[in-house]
Amino acid sequence: MKLSNINFRRIFGATLPPSVPNLFVSSQKGFPLKSGCRFLRLRNVASVVAFLLIALSLSSCFTREKYTKPAEFNENIFRSDMLPKDSNTIAKISWKEFFKDPVLQGHISKALENNLDIRVAVQNIIAAEASLKQSKAALLPTLSAGPGYSFQTQSINTQFGSIIGSRRYVNQFDLTANMSWDVDIWGRLKSQEKAQLAAYLGTVAAHKSVKSELVAAIANNYYQLLTLDEQKDIINRTIAIRNKNLETTKALKIAGILTEVAVQQSEALVFNAQALLVDIDVQIQLLENSTSVLLGVAPQAIARTSSKDQTFPNGTSTGYSSQLLSNRPDVLQAEFNLMQQLELKNAARAAFYPSLQLTASGGLQTVDVDKFFTVNSLFASVIGGLTQPIFNGRQIRSNYEISKANQQIAYLNFRKTFLTAGQEVSDALKRFQSQDAFIGYKIQEKDAYQKSVDDSQELVNYGLANYLEVLNASERLLTAELNISTAELTKMQANIELYRALGGGWR
Repeated sequence: MKLSNINFRRIFGATLPPSVPNLFVSSQKGFPLKSGCRFLRLRNVASVVAFLLIALSLSSCFTREKYTKPAEFNENIFRSDMLPKDSNTIAKISWKEFFKDPVLQGHISKALENNLDIRVAVQNIIAAEASLKQSKAALLPTLSAGPGYSFQTQSINTQFGSIIGSRRYVNQFDLTANMSWDVDIWGRLKSQEKAQLAAYLGTVAAHKSVKSELVAAIANNYYQLLTLDEQKDIINRTIAIRNKNLETTKALKIAGILTEVAVQQSEALVFNAQALLVDIDVQIQLLENSTSVLLGVAPQAIARTSSKDQTFPNGTSTGYSSQLLSNRPDVLQAEFNLMQQLELKNAARAAFYPSLQLTASGGLQTVDVDKFFTVNSLFASVIGGLTQPIFNGRQIRSNYEISKANQQIAYLNFRKTFLTAGQEVSDALKRFQSQDAFIGYKIQEKDAYQKSVDDSQELVNYGLANYLEVLNASERLLTAELNISTAELTKMQANIELYRALGGGWR
C-alpha cells in the first residue's frame, strides 16, 4: 500500500481544519522500506511556511494591552507645605548611615542575617524565580526521546485470527523522539511569562519590605530599651532622694514638727517608686525577649549603649510623594501585582483565539532487531493544526471576567497602599516636628516642680508649710522626668518611622 493512498485528512480530520493543507505525502525519492512504502517527507516546504505565515498573520487581530503607570500617583500627599521642595529624601540613606550607634548596627546586621521572616522572603524569591524560568521555557518546544519494546499476538478465535489460521508473535523495537510546540501566535504564553516576571519582582520587593520593617523594628526596640534604662536610672535616683526625705521626716517627727501621718506618706512614696522600678525591669526583659526573636536567637540580654550617645542625620527631607513608587517596597510590590494582573488578563483574553499546535515524531522502528540500525527502519511524522474553542461551558469567558475583576482589585489595592504610605509619612512628620516644642514645655514643667519640691521642703523644715505639699510636688516631679524621657523616645521613634515610611531601611 502506498502512503500517497492514505487519506490523512480523514484520519486527522479532528485536528486539521479544511483551511490547512495536507502536509503528509509519500516521498518519490525517499528511502525504500521493506514493505514497499516510501519514507515520509514534506512535499512542499513552502506549504509549511505558508501555513505558519497565515497563523502568525492572524495574531495581528489581537493587541496586547500594555501597562501604563496611573497618572494620579503624582499627587502630593505628604502635607509638607512648609518643607522645601526638592528631590532629596532621607529614604536614600543607607541604614548604616542613618543609625550611627555601632552596637545597634551590629544588631541590625545580625537580624538581617538570621531573622526568620527574612529567610522566608528569600525562599519566596527562589520559588518565584523557578516559576519564572518555567514560564520562559513554555515558549520553547518540548522534546522527549527513548527506546521502546512491544510484544503482540492475535487471538485465533477472532475473524482476523481465523483468516491467518495460526498464531503469530510479533516483537517490535523502536527508538523514538517526540517534539511538541505550542506556537504562541496570540501572546498568551508571553503574557503569562510577563505575569510571572511581575510576580517574581513582587517577591523581591516583598523581601525589601521585610528588611525595611525589620530594621525599623530593631531600632525602635533598641531605643525603647535605652529609654527604659534612662527611666530606671531616674527612678533609682528618686528612690534614693525619697529615702533621704523619709529619714528627714522621721527626724522632724521626733522634733515634734511633723506627725506620724507625714512619715507614712513618705514611706508610701518610697514604695511607689520601688514598684515602678519592678515594672521597668519587667518591661526591659520582655522587650529584650521580643528583640531576641527579631534577631533570630533565643531570649537573652541585649547589649546597648546610652540614650545620650544617639545622633541622627540632620534634616528631614521627604522628597516628592511620587518617589514612594521607587523607594517604598510595599508600594512597588503593589504596582508589580497590578502589572501581573494586567498580563493575566491579556492571557485570559488570548484564550478566545485558536491555538496552534505543532507535533513531530521520528526515529527507528523494526520487528527485526538485527535490522534496527538500518535506513529502512527510519520513520517520521509531523502534525500541525489550529484549534478554535467553540463551547467549553463558558469557562474562557468566566476566566476573562475574573481576570478583569482581579485587575481592578489590584489597582484599588495599589492606590490604597500609596495613600496609606502618604498618611504614614504625614503622621510621622507631624510627630517629629512637634516633639521639640513638647519636650521644651515638659522641661519647663520639670524645672518648676523641682523648684516647688526644694522650696516646700525648706518651708516644712521651718514649720511654715504642710508636708503634703512636698509629697505632691515630689510625685509630680518624677512624673515630669519620666514624661520627658518618653517624649524624647517618641521623637526618636517618629524619626525612625519617617525614615521607614519614606521607603528607607532596605538599602
